[in-house]
Amino acid sequence: MGGDDFHKGVKAPTHELNASGLKILIVHTRWNSEIVDPLVAGARTTLESMGVASHNIVVRDVPGAFELPGAAQKLIRQSQQQTNLVSSVIDDLLSAPGTHSNPETQGPFDAAICIGVLIKGSTLHFEYISDAVSHGIMRVGLDTGVPTVFGVLTCLTDDQAMERAGIGRGANKGHNHGVDWATAAVEMACLKL
Repeated sequence: MGGDDFHKGVKAPTHELNASGLKILIVHTRWNSEIVDPLVAGARTTLESMGVASHNIVVRDVPGAFELPGAAQKLIRQSQQQTNLVSSVIDDLLSAPGTHSNPETQGPFDAAICIGVLIKGSTLHFEYISDAVSHGIMRVGLDTGVPTVFGVLTCLTDDQAMERAGIGRGANKGHNHGVDWATAAVEMACLKL
């Protein structure tokens, strides 16, 4: 190990992941949208390529990174509360033939991805928000029991953030980390004993 054989990043899962039937929540910020939008697109495309049906990918936006944990927790809890077998059966029986209920109101989320970009400025704001958001997103996963992926870039420069979204300005466009976050969400949603 070492030298030329070192590969930065996460190693591929050791088992095949079956993402069909999974329901994934993506909550993203509108702050730094030029960088966030490609990350969301990368996550969504990867989820679909892994077998998650497009109607089972729910995307919601919030103003900034500080709002990510609260929004994710609220949406996850709403999905968990709507998972009432009796009400689902009644809804299905009462719906007109050939129609289907809105998939966004059916079943709990299997995983969530919180996506945002924080870029250090000249004040301590970056440190406070980064710390609060990282702890908040971790708490969402622990408190709800739903794997919640930390998809927040914390960068020192605009160029660093752009490269991590795959839209770098130079010859090296970088790598879209939305791809990695989507893969992590599916892997964690499929985690079993």
